[in-house]
Amino acid sequence: MNVNMEDQFSPGGVAAIADLESRVEHGYANNNGVKIHYASLGEGPLLVMIHGFPDYWYTWHYQMEFLAPYYQVVAIDMRGYNLSDKPKGVENYDIRLLLEDVQTVIHHLRREKAIIVGHDWGGMVAWQFAMHIPAMIEKLIILNLPHPRGLARELAHNPQQQQNSQYARDFQQEETYLSLTPEMLCSLVTKPTMQEAVKEKYIQALQRSDMQAMLHYYQRNYPREPYAEDTSPVIKVQAPVLMIHGLQDQYLLAGALNNTWEWVENDLTLVTIPTAGHFVHHDNPDLVARTIKSWLLR
Repeated sequence: MNVNMEDQFSPGGVAAIADLESRVEHGYANNNGVKIHYASLGEGPLLVMIHGFPDYWYTWHYQMEFLAPYYQVVAIDMRGYNLSDKPKGVENYDIRLLLEDVQTVIHHLRREKAIIVGHDWGGMVAWQFAMHIPAMIEKLIILNLPHPRGLARELAHNPQQQQNSQYARDFQQEETYLSLTPEMLCSLVTKPTMQEAVKEKYIQALQRSDMQAMLHYYQRNYPREPYAEDTSPVIKVQAPVLMIHGLQDQYLLAGALNNTWEWVENDLTLVTIPTAGHFVHHDNPDLVARTIKSWLLR
């Protein structure tokens, strides 16, 4: 049988689904009774990947394949999503507990520290982890999530960002989750060119997820009106930072990237991809994977 390599390693390749899922090792880490599911591939230094909204561990499948020859790549399901536990109550989605979930996974794998990669809400968790638990992070990689201070500044002063964040204000309303469906959310993540098998997998994962829990992230942790800049003392990120940002992102505008260097103590590498959107690792998976690899192995 001839295997089309582009199909095998494309974000929507059917062969990639069967091959990866037969090789990853699934596990659970327990954070005070909340089980966090993860999928692991490869051996070597630990690299933890954290997805955003509305997503699950498989979002990283292309990058996992690419990086597994060099690292133990562990992609988690955040609490509320897919195979992880879904505790009731908005207080159970406070950023401090989300940091604990990542910390618990690292300790569960008997490691002292990790390289951390985050997209969207996973990026927010990754930024905060680097600031508040610096001893456990070796390097930080952020996809399409500006530094929290940059986002706060843009929400306070940029009318376009305020307008484009209407979705977040909608998500902060208590009853919004009742209008969400797995099919609707799947359409936000998957592309029309993706294989139907991948879309079906996303729908199944979102059916296993808790819609209300997913919106608790916004209700508990996203800035609320009236928006204001963060004027608290700066906690600079000590780890080296790689940021990859798709400039077609209509949710998190590129203006928030400005001045990030003021909040990072170590070196900062910023890669912008003009043709990619919010899900940059889907829109240009090969460039994202190769950029991460070259930056890590420099």
